[in-house]
Amino acid sequence: MNQVYFIGIGGIGMSAIARYFHAKNYLVAGYDLTPSPITGALQEEGIPVHFADSVEDIPQEFKDNESLVVYTPAVPADHTELNFFRNNGYRVLKRSEILGEITRMEKALCVAGTHGKTTTSTLLAHILKQSHVDCNAFLGGIANNYNTNLLLSEHSDLVVVEADEFDRSFHRLSPAMAIVTSADPDHLDIYGTPEAYRESFEHFTSLIQPGGYLLIKKGIPMTPKCNAGVTCLSYAINEEADFYADNIEIKDGKLFFDWHYPSFENEDKKGTMRTELGVPLLINVENAVAAMGLAYLNGAYTDEIGKAVSNFRGSHRRFDRLLNGPKHILIDDYAHHPKELEASIKSVRTLYPHKEILGIFQPHLYSRTSDFYKEFATSLSLLDQIILIDIYPAREKPIPGITSQLIADHIEGKEIPVIPKSELIDLLRHKEDIPEVVLMLGAGDIDRLVHPVKNYLESL
Repeated sequence: MNQVYFIGIGGIGMSAIARYFHAKNYLVAGYDLTPSPITGALQEEGIPVHFADSVEDIPQEFKDNESLVVYTPAVPADHTELNFFRNNGYRVLKRSEILGEITRMEKALCVAGTHGKTTTSTLLAHILKQSHVDCNAFLGGIANNYNTNLLLSEHSDLVVVEADEFDRSFHRLSPAMAIVTSADPDHLDIYGTPEAYRESFEHFTSLIQPGGYLLIKKGIPMTPKCNAGVTCLSYAINEEADFYADNIEIKDGKLFFDWHYPSFENEDKKGTMRTELGVPLLINVENAVAAMGLAYLNGAYTDEIGKAVSNFRGSHRRFDRLLNGPKHILIDDYAHHPKELEASIKSVRTLYPHKEILGIFQPHLYSRTSDFYKEFATSLSLLDQIILIDIYPAREKPIPGITSQLIADHIEGKEIPVIPKSELIDLLRHKEDIPEVVLMLGAGDIDRLVHPVKNYLESL
């Protein structure tokens, strides 16, 4: 097998694996539903991508039965290309299955959680990359320090992996060490109940290999099921844990905190290091504590950790501050769960306590909106002004009665426009006053609107 074909190659996780095989000199190509910045970048890197679900468009060399085919669970069951490969005896694997194989070949550091996993895994990879330890990494976002979602090392056997709970994908992994950032219920269309969702995280902890570590946020309502020989450690902010942060200070747009860590020489003692966080947001402090902790457990020196945290630039669409001008500040964030929205909005409020905030939110999935529309309304109520965009369906068909208007109807005391994304710029043009801070939120295709909004704000 020296050729790999990807169905859904434009996904953030799929594109990282495609880049991995391309870097290893495999022949790589793929299909995706629509062109995007990711598919454009893949094409520039020499990976052919097409956008019609057609067997005729599959490059001839990939019709050899020796080809490996990798697909994302978001691809519908009636997909023509997928069924061609299945019906003709090809080896067809889910993205999680091939990622699981890679984690068994390397020493995998897996980061799981309803939210926080992309920032935490990206920061962990950045710290290791900037230290003498080094690493490989498959990331769930484009790391701004490297402008890629794939990091490779010529000598390290460590691989940082974002462990995705959707479709129970993370149960395919074989972690040497793991972080669990959160387990707030999500994907109830897959799991059915909050209890089943949390149980999936408990099962994930049972996959950690003996001799490894689990670093889990203190207070998560789940019981780890680690094997004998796995050490379970906690992390927190503003309360004692094995690793924790306190004395958090935000001043002149910068954020500092004290990081406390266990001493290898004396388990009863803690070391302390004053640290600046390169992405100065309160929401990122606990993510930083976890990433710093796992890097430390893998041998990174404290001075290397502190330097890397201070020059960390975050991930694309994870609290990206794209405009920081005298008139307007524009922040783009991937938040798409009520808890994420709440944390994101509160972080902006802490950073800019005396400024009005406009939030532009595109709900992601009909099922998630149906499950959490009241919670979305509560979180969005923290904003001064709100614009709601129609639901991004992703893999789903519409559910009768489930629209963005359902969220708007449960927010009291605010007049909230609900619009198609095509009308956003026109709506902004007709607003009499746009608050100084604009926060764009969502995991769908709202990212296509970020630069038009940026350009409009800059023209004011």
